[in-house]
Parts: sequence; structure tokens; C-alpha cells
Amino acid sequence: MTASATHLEDLAHHLRGPLHLPDDEGGEGGEGYADARSGFQLGLTHRPAAIVEALDTADVRAVVRYATANGLGVAVQATGHGLVAPATEDAVLISTRRMDTVRVDPAERTVWLGAGVRWRRVLDAAGEHGLAPLSGSSPDVGAVSYTLGGGLGPLARRYGYAADHVRRVELVTADGEVREVSAEEDPDLFWALRGGGGNFGVVTGLELGLVPVARLYGGGLLFDGTHAGEVLEAYRNWTATVPDELTSSVGMVPVPDAPEVPEPLRGKYLVHVRIAHLGGVSEGEALVAPLRAVAPRLRDDLGELPYSASPSIYNDPADPHSYLGDNAFVHGLDAAALRAIVDLAGPDSPVPCVVDLRHLGGALRQGGVDSAVGHRDAGFLVRVLSGLDGEVDAATARAAHARVLAALAPTTLGRSLNFVYGTVTDARTGYDPGDHERLAALKTVHDPANVFRFNQNITPATSA
Repeated sequence: MTASATHLEDLAHHLRGPLHLPDDEGGEGGEGYADARSGFQLGLTHRPAAIVEALDTADVRAVVRYATANGLGVAVQATGHGLVAPATEDAVLISTRRMDTVRVDPAERTVWLGAGVRWRRVLDAAGEHGLAPLSGSSPDVGAVSYTLGGGLGPLARRYGYAADHVRRVELVTADGEVREVSAEEDPDLFWALRGGGGNFGVVTGLELGLVPVARLYGGGLLFDGTHAGEVLEAYRNWTATVPDELTSSVGMVPVPDAPEVPEPLRGKYLVHVRIAHLGGVSEGEALVAPLRAVAPRLRDDLGELPYSASPSIYNDPADPHSYLGDNAFVHGLDAAALRAIVDLAGPDSPVPCVVDLRHLGGALRQGGVDSAVGHRDAGFLVRVLSGLDGEVDAATARAAHARVLAALAPTTLGRSLNFVYGTVTDARTGYDPGDHERLAALKTVHDPANVFRFNQNITPATSA
């Protein structure tokens, strides 16, 4: 179905935030519509019947009630980093970017996050009290959507997934009702929300536990890509020796030959070892010494830094662009798997690929947290992605990524749906056996018409 102009005008009367239509100022939408649908992922474009920039929970509730009454779907966007299924003309898009409340309770070590807030604001607000959220590598990603998908960041081996620290959630379900969901209030839905993404409603805010971290020892070691094989082998062996207080990853990155890139790095293929250690400088230096000895370093910026500066460890790109990516949770990585990663996606790959290899275990693996987050037994997460810049098309990139993941298939458990970029995939691969069936049954209860389907979708079961 599509929305009628008359009904949309009626919806506008129930909103505090602006409503944008495709024909605003003619054609494909005016500046308001174009701006509200834009996001970080430029490879996909929303084209909904209408966009509402929600200001509060009442706006979200009004949109959901309007959509369900008119047989429309509901899509949600905070920053658009994880866009995989754009809203179409049979849907209304809720932009949550104006719902950016951040309230820290230092006594309780918690923070209340509005639906559209980005990690940068949370890092700064928590840091004023010597506290830290379980944020990710980028300060520009939406905190709520990141957390609903699990949330894997630089404190992960010590404190687990961000979803493990959710205390309560405010949610608008498909019936247009506002629910407060917690372990005490609706434990089944609380289980599903932590790992199930946006499949069960529109999360308008959540309370997240903070951890007592003010500073860490961190940064990166940069090696020339010619040493990729020996760095990966040394890194794999080294991870078996480190404490849970140390979370690390390796990025293999083709750097463009562009004026904005520093001359020593321009046009090179780099191997970037990223370190985040919850300990003193002397202890950190001793831990990374074996890695420093592997090969000559192009850059070494390891040292003490405030946790609010932790995104500098990764230096994720801040400018919107078009990209595709996939990943695999694996039990472990043997020498053959490491060689395959270098051969298929390394310096000599005909398709430029960024590879991100993250060491897991520690608190990520430990029990005691009942949530839908899957594949906690994995030893590593291997991600592969490519920018679509005109020289590489989507089909070529997907084929290159598939070859890498096929080489890892013997030890693959599944994938992280948070790190699948630009493509709808089989949601069953994101969960442990049996958990997807439980999620589908809960979807039948809370969203039987699959109103919230513009995501890595969990479809309703045939029966509850």
C-alpha cells in the first residue's frame, strides 16, 4: 500500500517533529526530504512515502500507529551506518537523529541514551565522571542501534558486549504502545532486544551501564603490507598469551595515493595493529614488545590516553561513502587461514579490500548474560569490506569477499549482523542454534505483520 496525501496531512497534526514528503518542492523531494533520508552509507537510498524527524516518543508512537493503520512498514535511521534495506514507498521512515538525549547518573554508573545519539556525546559526558560506555571504534555511529546488535568495542574482552550492559529499554511496538522492557518487565522481549536489532519495535531510548574506566594504554603499530603474513602469524600466536584486560585487532588497509594522506603512507598497503589495554604504561609496553619485534614499524603511537580519545586507536573514516562488507565468527585461525586472508584480500588482491581481524574471548565468551547475542564461543571475528568508488562494483566486491569467507568456512560459526554492510543476509547466521526460532516466535507475538522489516530481518514464525 501507499500513503495518501490526505492521511499524511492528518499525521502531521499529531507530530512535534517535521514531516517530509517526496514531492516537497517538487520532484524527488525537497531539501528537507533529501537531507532527512541521507546517511553514512551512500550506496543505498531511502525512498519512503514520508519521513518523520521524531522529537520524542510521542512522535514515534504517532508514526507507528499511522503506519499500521494504513498497512505500511516502518523503517528507522539514526546515522545510516548499518543501512541494508532502504525504506520504499510502502513505508514511513523515522529519523531519530533529533532524539539525542544523554543523561549520566554517576552514582548509579548508568547513562540514558536517546534513540539517535552518537557515541561522541556519550564518551564526553561519561568521561567527565571517570566512566566509560561500551562504545565502538567510531564516535560517529548511533549508540542505540550499535548496542541492539551486540556492540563490540575496545573494552570487549574485559567487559563483554555493549548489549550485556543494557538495564532497560523504552520501546514502541507494532501496536503503537509504549513499553518499558527490562529483565523484570517482560524478560523474553528483553532477551530478544539485546542482539535482535530493530526487529521488535522502535527503541526510543535505553539505559546502559557504564564502567569505571578513565584512561587506558592504547594506540597502534603500523607495518608495511609486505610484512602482512608475518604480522598476522605473530599476532595470532601473541593473542594466546594476553590477559582479558587487553583487547586488540589487526586492520589490513590499502591506502589511496592521495594528497591528504601523509607522504610516508601514501599509496601503501598497511597492516595496523590496534591496542586497548586496561593497565599502566609499563605493563602495556611489556605486553606489546613481541609485536614491535616482528618487523620495522612505519608508525608507533602507543601510549596512555583518556578513554574518550579511544576512537583514535582505529581512526575509522568519518566521511559518508558507499561500501559493502561481510564477516565471519571463527573458532580460531590456523596458518592456512592466515595465508588465505593475505592471498585473497592482501596487497596483491585485484579487488581492494579492508580486512579487520578482532581478537575475542574473555568476557565475550563468559556465561551469565542471557541475551540473543550469538556466537560467544568464537575466538576471532574476521571482517572484509570494500569501498564502491567507481573502480569496484558491488558484484565484484561481493565475489572477492565470498572467496575470503569460503576459505574460513571450516571453522566458521556464523556472522555478526552488525558488521554486514549494504546487503540483506540470512538473519539465522547471526544467532546460535535454537535462538533464531525463539526470536521468530517472539516476532510473531510482537510484530506479526512484520512492520519492522527494513533491517537484517527476523520474519515472524508461521505460528507462535
